[in-house]
Amino acid sequence: MKAIYPDDGDGDPEAVPGLRPETDGAAGITSFTLEVGGETFAVRPNDFGGTDYTWLSGPNPGYGFGASPTPDLSLDEHRENIRGFLAIVDPTTGYIESD
Repeated sequence: MKAIYPDDGDGDPEAVPGLRPETDGAAGITSFTLEVGGETFAVRPNDFGGTDYTWLSGPNPGYGFGASPTPDLSLDEHRENIRGFLAIVDPTTGYIESD
């Protein structure tokens, strides 16, 4: 497994799992949650003009998807993106299965 810390240390012992913090490019824009088909997603802009969707109620912590570009999407358009994702997720594994 590749070390993710530059000093090969154990990381921050005080770190708490959660949503990825806002970055400079998305500063001032808040994330929000949407419930679609009984599933909850965190929706937030990314630094590339797109949107990151994190599946909060899914079986795999931190799993989700991104869409780009997504300037000024309505809530209905965000819901449609999430429905498309849920339609291709394997209900047994909770992941998008490759061919």
